[in-house]
Amino acid sequence: MSLTFHWFLPTNGDSRHVVGGGHGTPATASGRDRPPTVAYLSQIARAAEDLGFLGALTPTGAWCEDAWLTTAMVSQNSERLKFLVAFRPGFVSPTLAAQMASTFQRQSGGRLLLNVVTGGESHEQRAYGDFLDKDDRYRRTGEFLEVVKGLWEGKTVDLHGRHLQVADAKLARVPDPVPEVYFGGSSPIAGEIAARHCDVYLTWGEPPAQVAEKIARIRELAAAQGRTLRFGIRLHVITRDTSEQAWAEAGRLLDGFDPETVRSVQAGLARSESEGQRRMLALHGGGRDGLEIHPNLWAGIGLVRGGAGTALVGSHDEVVERIKEYHALGIDEFVLSGYPHLEEAYWFGEGVLPRLAAQGLWRHPANLAETPEAQVPFAS
Repeated sequence: MSLTFHWFLPTNGDSRHVVGGGHGTPATASGRDRPPTVAYLSQIARAAEDLGFLGALTPTGAWCEDAWLTTAMVSQNSERLKFLVAFRPGFVSPTLAAQMASTFQRQSGGRLLLNVVTGGESHEQRAYGDFLDKDDRYRRTGEFLEVVKGLWEGKTVDLHGRHLQVADAKLARVPDPVPEVYFGGSSPIAGEIAARHCDVYLTWGEPPAQVAEKIARIRELAAAQGRTLRFGIRLHVITRDTSEQAWAEAGRLLDGFDPETVRSVQAGLARSESEGQRRMLALHGGGRDGLEIHPNLWAGIGLVRGGAGTALVGSHDEVVERIKEYHALGIDEFVLSGYPHLEEAYWFGEGVLPRLAAQGLWRHPANLAETPEAQVPFAS
């Protein structure tokens, strides 16, 4: 099986410095260095497409541009790249969301993937008119996906749930192909919903031992539902020709973190209800020391950014080894990013992907449909 790589569209702005914020905290000023215009995001999308990334994730939240609208526009300036659109089920009806996804598939040539984000911050959810607590938000997500997936199968759906109700719901045209559902969440109830409904379970970039524990738990929950899931990981990346060059770049980014900004972002993230965010914060503890928490895994990004806060840092060969280490645990999809996103896409695409291809672990998506893929056993 060929590994799958996705890049990231920085709809909160881009910079040669880390654009902080997220998870209920505002984007930092560096996000204004390269505004998230359709023209700039299309540059990144075309680069990712040419380099061999299968798709690109767009975030959701008050700190960034709307993912649905932005990717719909950017899709018109690309040909093959898929769009992993993050969205929150509580903000739109399930029937309308199913219809939007179906339209996106037809108008983009089947290039939609869905990243379901339940929402871990009650204060941000309330700003959008959502006053459910965290566990009820996940229960509502389960009902939402039950409706959406039924509609995509061409069924007429009636649901009288605890949080959602629809009657005689049906789509005039079902999506082809049906979008795959990506889902993340570290709390117990998140695991239950993921096991029941998602196609790909995503985790943030924790050290391998913690990732292995999470995968084992989700696999067991999915098996109890008679289902088998794929697994992906969300990471930043700083890869260079030598390890020294990569760590020098990480040091440059760290030197650019204003102490007051770090304090402000950490104070905002400390009130997060997200179990995944809590686990991210525990990796660095708000300090600048001991940030390499596993060989080539750096927790520095999380000092100023909510959500994914770790990066693979090292030479191209070292980054390949870390990717193989995660793959050995069961990770097949990697959702990556780097600052700035245009240049870092080239560093990874020209430095790491050819090395994985030479080992039979990756093939350019443009070539996958041309010839049957050789079955190459993975060597740990």
